[in-house]
Amino acid sequence: MGEARTDKAMVEPKSLASQVMLNLVYVSIWIGLSGTVILYNKWILAYYGFPYPIALTIWHMTFSSALAFAVVRLGYVEACNMSAETYVKAVVPIGACFAGTLWLGNAAYLYLSVSFIQMLKALMPVAVFIVGCVLGTESYDQNTMANMLVVSAGVAIASYGEINFVVIGVMLQMISICTESTRLTLVQILLQSRGLKLNPVTTLYYIAPCSAGFLLVPFALLEAKVLFNDPQVNYDVFTFLSNAAAAFALNMAVFLLIGKTSALTMNIAGVVKDWLLIGLSVFLFHSAVTSINLGGYMVAFLGVCWYNYRKLQNMKKNQAEKEAAKNALDDDDITKPLKNGQNGLSKA
Repeated sequence: MGEARTDKAMVEPKSLASQVMLNLVYVSIWIGLSGTVILYNKWILAYYGFPYPIALTIWHMTFSSALAFAVVRLGYVEACNMSAETYVKAVVPIGACFAGTLWLGNAAYLYLSVSFIQMLKALMPVAVFIVGCVLGTESYDQNTMANMLVVSAGVAIASYGEINFVVIGVMLQMISICTESTRLTLVQILLQSRGLKLNPVTTLYYIAPCSAGFLLVPFALLEAKVLFNDPQVNYDVFTFLSNAAAAFALNMAVFLLIGKTSALTMNIAGVVKDWLLIGLSVFLFHSAVTSINLGGYMVAFLGVCWYNYRKLQNMKKNQAEKEAAKNALDDDDITKPLKNGQNGLSKA
């Protein structure tokens, strides 16, 4: 008996260590792919000679749609049963938001440095909280609101210290953050409430074609004529194929990370990724970063860390309450037969 317990005690830390190492692998893959896509997109749009963010985003969505379609049709992944009504009411709004997020986020690279964009992205928890309160997925809390104000103040300070502050670039990134926070909230409301669980491939299978369709409208109005008449535009097959493949792999990694760990893990990993991208932006593109930039972002960074910590504590509290309730029900199930037996004996 003693030896069995010792063996079990030794196995549990090993399995825990293995899970931690596996999670680190997932996080590392996501950070690597995310950084690659961001820096690759910045290079293509701002330095390579292809300043057409809508066209680039359509290419990404078309490539992802084709790969997802092939995987599903070949039988490697099974598509879920989705009615036309569900597609229109649930997938189409999410696809529209996804299209806006990618287009506007890519367009911001034409005006702003990667480092400053990462600082602005610290506002994502603020946007998700506000949209969640409006749409009913989040409950208003004064402590959380104060936390969001700290993050916002930090981003405002970082913006004040930005040397290459371009209003249109900031506006594009802000709208991109709004569409992304709306998309994340709509996923909860429209998909999860209907019991639809999409894996990485089926998510792209349904949403990517829809997003590409939405992007055709601004492409026709804003970029098509200029792009087709641009004699200096670069079309290198390897560059665009590798860029689209990296974007597809990133989408897979996002859902893999959330599926194998949690959305909270992704948020925490995102903080690490942002610092790495700020450093790489300075190293690769010689982006100017001032002390005010870094000071403001540090305030926002600490605010985001505190938000994630509070969220983790709430998750632990909710989990403990669920386990306590479950244990109480189990105890009740055990004691009921005993009580019934005692009552029977008393009557006898």
